[in-house]
Amino acid sequence: MREKAPKEPSESKVESRYIVMPQHANQYGTAFGGVIVSWIDVVASMSAQKHCATEAVTAGIDSISFKEPINIGDHVVLKACVNYVGRTSMEVGVHIIKEDPISGKKTEAMTAYLTFVALDKNKKPTPAGPLSPKTAEEKKNYENAKIRVQARKELVKKIH
Repeated sequence: MREKAPKEPSESKVESRYIVMPQHANQYGTAFGGVIVSWIDVVASMSAQKHCATEAVTAGIDSISFKEPINIGDHVVLKACVNYVGRTSMEVGVHIIKEDPISGKKTEAMTAYLTFVALDKNKKPTPAGPLSPKTAEEKKNYENAKIRVQARKELVKKIH
């Protein structure tokens, strides 16, 4: 198999938009977390696939932080990007912004980090290809992701 060329995180960027409709919300008028999580998983999956150029499957949703409620009628902007690549796995970060369509006010509502595994045609893990962060922000995201990856590995050792 030919070695994959390094890619910059910007090459894996994906942005998606949704509007919160009544069927996406609870009795209090705020979006169900599970609905937003499904949107997060979709946009993160597309980002991982753009990086590895193969099928990529969710291996774990590592963290989700809810910062602000998202209400019926809000526009939801999801921005995903690969932050870190191991051998076959990738960490994808997703920033979720709620946007008031009337005032245009934007607020970071959530953040999420997911791990994906690149798969070959036989559905077996395959090298995802190297990541080459260039900008200061990309380098910071990479270093922070590296810390999270190591912390997850240490946690698994402790609990198994």
